[in-house]
Amino acid sequence: MITLRRLIDREIFLSVATVTLGFLALFFFFDLMEEIKVIQQKNAMGYGYAQAMVYLVLLIPNHIYELLPITVLIGTVFVMARLAQSSEFTILRTSGLGPFTALRQLARLGLIFIALTWVMGDYVAPWAERKAQSFKARSMGESVIGNSGAWLRERGDDWQQTIHIRSAHVNGEILGVRIYEFDAQGQFKSMTLAARGVYAADSESWSLKDVQRRVFQPDADMSLAQKMDRLDPWIWNTRVTPEMVSVALLNPDRMRTFDLFQYIRYLQNNDQSSQRYEIVFWNKVFYPISCLVMIVLALPFAYLHFRAGQITNLVFIGVMVGVSFFLLNNVFGHIGNLRQWSPWLAAAFPGMIYTFISLLAFGWLVVRQ
Repeated sequence: MITLRRLIDREIFLSVATVTLGFLALFFFFDLMEEIKVIQQKNAMGYGYAQAMVYLVLLIPNHIYELLPITVLIGTVFVMARLAQSSEFTILRTSGLGPFTALRQLARLGLIFIALTWVMGDYVAPWAERKAQSFKARSMGESVIGNSGAWLRERGDDWQQTIHIRSAHVNGEILGVRIYEFDAQGQFKSMTLAARGVYAADSESWSLKDVQRRVFQPDADMSLAQKMDRLDPWIWNTRVTPEMVSVALLNPDRMRTFDLFQYIRYLQNNDQSSQRYEIVFWNKVFYPISCLVMIVLALPFAYLHFRAGQITNLVFIGVMVGVSFFLLNNVFGHIGNLRQWSPWLAAAFPGMIYTFISLLAFGWLVVRQ
């Protein structure tokens, strides 16, 4: 059985690696076409082909993370179909490889791919994404990311703040900070404008530069008296961290799971809607598990009987199933957000559907034989 496990492991790993490289080459070509358009723009004079190649290489980990469930399915389907066509799987069955033994073997491989997908999606891909965006911005003579701005809110026992951050510097510095402070009754207390700010991790506060601070206090006739100060620097004690700013400014799909969890808790503590980010969080939790679902879904192909030339058709079916899972995962995320479904259910439902299909196919094609 050790020899059989090594044979199946080697074949599947080699096939998945080959399919992954093929898809990466395709994605690299498409990305290169897009970057050529950027290079040809007048405002990208410092961004040439060498810089574009570095940028595209840094995007590879994120593509691997997105592709792994699909390539695991296609690679495993190809191996199972080829073993069935050449009657090698029949020989393995007569050598003691029963249906449930084969299922356990593929499940063990699925756990390995789960770990690989989790590491890529939670550590390697977010780090490479930040490096890629920073490198591209510096090469193009730009220094900021997220020009659309972000709104945040923070509450205390007797106060609340509404915060707007225009953009963030590639080194973590924030630009264009506006802080509107209210008391517990919603009375306007102060407005703070700052050109930029730097986070101090040791004191968990921001040092804001070029600050204009207006404090409003009621007079005897209940009108608001305004007092304006110019400060440089001004220490802003807040629970807002650079990671939260990054989540608010950038695509949450590219963030670490722990950073998303912290941001969700921050939103909930300040009575803000966190539905969208909760769905993304649970998607990142369940997405690696889809590798196990995909690899089990490929097992019944080993129990089919093929004629020559049918493997190509099966690989095409594998591609369609993988793409349909990816699309269904995205569709349920949007529907769950619009319909206010339970976030974990919206994220897990596609995987549950394909798990049911894989177990049904396993029971019909394998156990009945």
